[in-house]
Amino acid sequence: MAGYRLHNRLGYRVSRLARLMQARHEAALPKGLTRLGATVLAGLGDEGVTTPSDLAAYVGITRPAMSRLLKGLEGKGLIARAPAGSDGRQTEVALTDAGLGALAQVRVASDALQAHFAAKLSPDDLTHLTRTLARLAEGEPDPTDF
Repeated sequence: MAGYRLHNRLGYRVSRLARLMQARHEAALPKGLTRLGATVLAGLGDEGVTTPSDLAAYVGITRPAMSRLLKGLEGKGLIARAPAGSDGRQTEVALTDAGLGALAQVRVASDALQAHFAAKLSPDDLTHLTRTLARLAEGEPDPTDF
């Protein structure tokens, strides 16, 4: 196709930036913790999201993927799961003391990542970019629906 330039495509540029940001973030996280794991810790500790289904929606992954992620975090001693609800059939997830410590490190890494990339833009450009990205995602189906 004449005129097609991969590196000029919006999808390529957004995907590449996302990979760059993810790699930088994961390098700064506590050893063995992924970006998704960090997002779960933040959801629990900073946003009050406490059920596996709500965490899956918060992170943007399927419930089976969340179940595997929680199993790994539980194995590392960062979270604990307990029965909840009147009949005990629901599950509540909570940070352990080790999880709280890891979350403190996640916050430092996340703040550093934000500062690194935000410093490349003026405050107005950052505001505009944030609004533009939100507008591009508006009305699109959840990625877990595909």
